[in-house]
Amino acid sequence: MALNTSTATSTSAGSLRRRPGPDVVRAIALIGVVAMNYHGYLIIRGGEQSGGWANDLFDPWTGPLSSRFAATFVLVAGVGVTLLTRRAVRNGGHDTTEMRWRLARRGALLYAGGLFLEDIWPGTIIPFYGAMFALAALLFTFRSRWIVLVGVFAVAAGALLKVWEFQQLQAGNSTGWVFFPDKDAPESFLLNVFVNGTHPLLPWLGFFCVGMLLGRVLDTNWWRLAALVGGVMLFAGASIASGFASTNFQQTVLSTNPGSRGLVYVASTLGTALIAFAAIDMIANRFQDQTDLLRRAGQMTLTLYLAHIFLFNFLVDWVGLVEPGGLATSLLFSLSFWIVAIAVANAWHRRFGRGPAERVYRAIGG
Repeated sequence: MALNTSTATSTSAGSLRRRPGPDVVRAIALIGVVAMNYHGYLIIRGGEQSGGWANDLFDPWTGPLSSRFAATFVLVAGVGVTLLTRRAVRNGGHDTTEMRWRLARRGALLYAGGLFLEDIWPGTIIPFYGAMFALAALLFTFRSRWIVLVGVFAVAAGALLKVWEFQQLQAGNSTGWVFFPDKDAPESFLLNVFVNGTHPLLPWLGFFCVGMLLGRVLDTNWWRLAALVGGVMLFAGASIASGFASTNFQQTVLSTNPGSRGLVYVASTLGTALIAFAAIDMIANRFQDQTDLLRRAGQMTLTLYLAHIFLFNFLVDWVGLVEPGGLATSLLFSLSFWIVAIAVANAWHRRFGRGPAERVYRAIGG
């Protein structure tokens, strides 16, 4: 999920105004995140997982939509970091140092909070978010070409790890020490952040780096067209490449399955994230009044993300009001949550401004 970092951008007069696009993208992407999460956790609790194109599309582990919403969130997070830090970069000196500490504190807070959430919501993206923000404390002053190299390294390393895993398993060797390390092993911390889990930094840091680069060109006239064309080319190229997979090794390398974490998967997922961000940003800027409800909800995504976790546990696990069911149950549950969430977020925003979780997050993290 994408936490609500500042998305203020400089005007020619030097004042700050908030771009509506990133907030609206967050709000829409959260709808998908909630749907995928609810479907997956209802299945884990005994819900039906039948066949058919709809169930294949929404399969929370291998379906085409399974990680695209989350990847869009990560991309928007990178955009948000750039917009948050651009004044500090411009001023330099003390402002840059203070911003580094702020991002580091926020990253540590998210990571620690994410580990707590793991007990009630296994697979949450929050710890990985925290790690990305901690790395952003270093990255935000890098030249663009160095951020490109970091992103390329993350993606390439993630792909090479899966190739290495395939080769080791084919040879009869164990890879558990990398992918399932002992929690008491000294290397387990780094492995669980960079390699294992639902959103490891290899390759997910690549989506974040693209977002940081995208944030640097939002004031240009060409970025939307470039994002749309680039996104279409990435998605189309990945779709064509995946069609050539026939052997087990080729399926590992050329798969668009989230579990593959290969180059083709990253290209396909990044392509849809770029298309979604550019298209939604254009709509949000052109129809600001009509998308204002989503904009306000997008400013409270941390609160809403936490709310969807606790609400699920309350209604499903504690009081049993929602019974584990199939895809229809998951989608209805998700839609009901989101309708209420938009209404509550807007009412809260009008009365109190920043969301409750965002207040705590900024009070501690800076």
